[in-house]
Amino acid sequence: MFSMKKTGTILCALTIGLSGVLAGCGSSGKEQSTSTGSTSQPAASTATSGPVQIDFWYALGGVRGKTIEDMVKKFNETHKDIIVKPAYQGAYQENHSKVLASVAASNNPDVTMVEIASIAAFADAKVLEDLTPYSQGDEKKYIPGLMKNSYWNDKLYAVPFNRSTPLLYINRDMLKEAGLDSNGPKTWDELVSFSQKLSKKEGDKITRYGFSTPVDIWFYEALVFQGGGNILSENGKELTINNEAGKAPLELWSKMVKEGIMKNPPGENYNAWDVAEQDFLNQKVGMIFTSTGSLTELKKNAKFDMGAAFLPANKTFGTPTGGANLVMLAKSTDAEKKAAWEFMKWMTDTEQTVPWSIASGYMPVTTEAIDSAEMKAFYEKDPNFKVAVEQLQYGYPRPMAPGYKELQDVIQKELQRAMLGQATVDEAMQAATEKGSKLLKK
Repeated sequence: MFSMKKTGTILCALTIGLSGVLAGCGSSGKEQSTSTGSTSQPAASTATSGPVQIDFWYALGGVRGKTIEDMVKKFNETHKDIIVKPAYQGAYQENHSKVLASVAASNNPDVTMVEIASIAAFADAKVLEDLTPYSQGDEKKYIPGLMKNSYWNDKLYAVPFNRSTPLLYINRDMLKEAGLDSNGPKTWDELVSFSQKLSKKEGDKITRYGFSTPVDIWFYEALVFQGGGNILSENGKELTINNEAGKAPLELWSKMVKEGIMKNPPGENYNAWDVAEQDFLNQKVGMIFTSTGSLTELKKNAKFDMGAAFLPANKTFGTPTGGANLVMLAKSTDAEKKAAWEFMKWMTDTEQTVPWSIASGYMPVTTEAIDSAEMKAFYEKDPNFKVAVEQLQYGYPRPMAPGYKELQDVIQKELQRAMLGQATVDEAMQAATEKGSKLLKK
């Protein structure tokens, strides 16, 4: 539970947005270090009487959170000069808000997870430390396809940790029973035809849907990319979805919902994700879009032959990457930053990312890990876990602009309006463009 002081700070941070956090709500307290911006090694820490203690805020609960806690415990046991204090702060959005509030109150963590589309906003607000002087080329160990959301204005601000792509999950038993290819649909047209054959009715009541997906910005981005479009202009200053590529996903989903072959799961944000996954496990739908980060848990709980596949293609295959990166906070002291980098480097090394990937379903983040004997044996045993890695060949970075976190909320609301019949596709895209333009000009 937050104190009154913290509650007030959060309200301030949320009201003025990222760019104003430091200027509008800042206060002194924790020692603030000077970011040199140079490419030389960071200065050695000042003399201390004991281990350097750093705070690590993470945003995954349940089994995956327990795995993170175990990783931190192992780090602490093997690094006598550093003590990492982990703390779960809720899902991405909640953690983001708490990090912003903590920066304003100068009681920030030293390392935290940040959802990749928000890296630019945090970096632009000078919340993050430039990692270039710390990495000294170590960033080359990471899979290139996962690094596109690590940079902002040519500076390295983040390293990949729990990374994912959306996948098409399929009930192979259901597909076989319907006489369909058990590898799943490869195109949008096949997604429709498969869904038609998988859906069932009793009288006027639909008892099973062929397909379901949360109407979420992440999946929408994927389908826009597949049509040859982009969410933002190259300079990040304009929203570019009021066109054929931007409208096509809504037209596809709306048509499928009207036909009764796709369920639009109720709820907002991750509530809708939970509904889609539960419907899939209960065999009320045959296919869903969700993250590779759900693979381990879905696999464990599915009472049928479950498979994972590429998202079906439109003009081409295409997928955004997703998940979160690890970042270092700019307000930490030099000693804390040095310890923070040691921790970030260790958490993402091959020795840690391999077991983390196997336990969680997220992708390993180093090229060495992909080529390791342990990972190859794991993929051979269950090829579903390699689908996201293979899909990276069609991967796109998530759109990056300082205002994208707010902008994606605007787009998502317009997507929902169209899906609920409260606006036509044209009206929704026009409204999103008008509102988005104002945000991008801030």
